[in-house]
Amino acid sequence: MTYITTGERIGYERGREEGKQELILRLLQRRVGKLSEETIASVKALNVTQLEELGEALLDFTGVDDLHQWLDALRPA
Repeated sequence: MTYITTGERIGYERGREEGKQELILRLLQRRVGKLSEETIASVKALNVTQLEELGEALLDFTGVDDLHQWLDALRPA
């Protein structure tokens, strides 16, 4: 039986999160066009649940304004 240390598990989880970020960013760029560095940073700051929600929401986006509205809705009032 193979055991995974806490450090290995954390590294694995972080790698999965980064993979999700990169996939979402690629899909967004294909859907809405080139993203600004600020927008990329905003997407990278999302937690895993928010990334998954964005992955679903981007299917309805027609332009970068939809993405900005979605991100703005996450910010506290």
